[in-house]
Amino acid sequence: MSFYWQKYCSLSNMTISNNKWWQTGIIYQVYPRSFQDSNGDGIGDLKGVLQRLDHLQWLGIEAIWLSPIYPSPMADFGYDISDYTGIHPLFGSMEDFDALLQAAHERGIKILLDFVPNHTSDQHPWFLESRSSRTNPKRDWYIWKDACQDGSLPNNWLCVFGGNAWEWDENTQQYYYHAFLKEQPDLNWRNPEVETAMLNVMRYWLKKGVDGFRVDVLWYVIKDSQFRDNLPNPDYGDHMPDFEQLLQTYSTEQPEVHDIARKMRNVLEEYDDERVLIAEVYLPLQQLMAYYGTDQKEAHLPFNFQLLSLPWNAKQIATAIETYEAALPATGWPNWVLSNHDRPRIATRAGYQQAKIAAMLLLTLRGTPTIYYGDEIGMQDVLIPLDEIQDPQGLNMPGKDLSRDPSRTPMQWDDTQHAGFTTGKPWLRLSENYAHINVAAEKEDPHSILSLYRRLIHLRKNEPALAAGEYTTVHADDQMLAFTRSLEGAPLFLIVLNLTAQPCQFKLFNFSLKGIVEIATAPEIEGSMVSDEIHLNGNEGLLIRLA
Repeated sequence: MSFYWQKYCSLSNMTISNNKWWQTGIIYQVYPRSFQDSNGDGIGDLKGVLQRLDHLQWLGIEAIWLSPIYPSPMADFGYDISDYTGIHPLFGSMEDFDALLQAAHERGIKILLDFVPNHTSDQHPWFLESRSSRTNPKRDWYIWKDACQDGSLPNNWLCVFGGNAWEWDENTQQYYYHAFLKEQPDLNWRNPEVETAMLNVMRYWLKKGVDGFRVDVLWYVIKDSQFRDNLPNPDYGDHMPDFEQLLQTYSTEQPEVHDIARKMRNVLEEYDDERVLIAEVYLPLQQLMAYYGTDQKEAHLPFNFQLLSLPWNAKQIATAIETYEAALPATGWPNWVLSNHDRPRIATRAGYQQAKIAAMLLLTLRGTPTIYYGDEIGMQDVLIPLDEIQDPQGLNMPGKDLSRDPSRTPMQWDDTQHAGFTTGKPWLRLSENYAHINVAAEKEDPHSILSLYRRLIHLRKNEPALAAGEYTTVHADDQMLAFTRSLEGAPLFLIVLNLTAQPCQFKLFNFSLKGIVEIATAPEIEGSMVSDEIHLNGNEGLLIRLA
């Protein structure tokens, strides 16, 4: 990749004071089952999250995104909701939620909820009514179809969790559609009553004071009105999930989805302009950008998942960053994610040593970072024996290694039994390394990944160029990525990252480079001066304040 050093003088005219909290802040995903158990049943809960708010405040987190906490039969661990305006007893009570919300706000921490609009549980009262008879007023709240004339399924659509996506209902002699488990029937968003009911769910939580939503599988919520067959996927391989045998041409990503996104955004703006709408959308870049809206009135942040799947290669990552930046709408705000509850952790994909480099990348790129719980201490995926797998994706497609359990294991707080997560038996087994990879130990170690996360977060908060400045690639090859962050009237920063275990060097020809190492993966060199040639050890990264 060619040099772009001369671009650093073209500074952005943005000022940090113009930005919303969700642009300059750090979002932290809590998977409640695995964060902290307060009552010894082995499952994390809301009181547990409350107990650990001090850790998040110490770390410098601005917002917590809570994965689902609603009443649910737990067929898909909370993504099968039976009551959108309640709290599952496993997680506590509404009083516990209110206490958490108040305590978080007192600490300056926002609370975001998972909003699951595509489907409910088959135990939701709406669906129980819908399946009771063909004439029930809520029949059309879900997607019901007759069998074809030859008795076959209504179409060829497949379920994300394996098998076909149509379930026969003996009582009413029709099929209902479920993009995920049969216990998760899809809502019919073409019915205005469904739309009204779901938007009112958002209003219920906004009135309580929640600060926004992460919207689950937004691109799924509208289906082709003709229910045409999906086409075969020419790139399908045996290692891929079964449902990827077909392109999701007609079962997802229909044009009307953008009207729904806009209405969701309008609901947030009924309250104030500080609430945030984050959309889960796994789509190619140009389709992803459409979820900002033609006038930037859909999702504030359509999740950018590129770092979840890209090869850990400096040149490819640099190209992806530049392509993403170039594709953004004029006022669209970027965001970055390293891990989440559906994908392997970054310390597993890139390796434990590279997890520090990943942290430096995430927290110095332009845009809002989302940290998955445990990434700040370098947690890795945990091998779950076959007889202990609980995730339906893993259970329904055995042999494809698709279980999401390994990235959902309990948070490692200290070196006591069960890592301080619970006094009971954890719902999933912990990593054997928790004795030394845990919050308590890493807080005391200036060389730990937790210490690095905290230093990066607090520097980002205090340096406008890192919080809101322009991104410019300086150099990228198969080993190393270097870029600057700049903002008019603020110090200029150079970030140099070695994405391999092999040493490398960085030199700018025809330009003089001088600065001081502000943060490094090896903290003993922080405060040292650098000049025209920088030598990096393997797995080393530097954040340099340039003179």
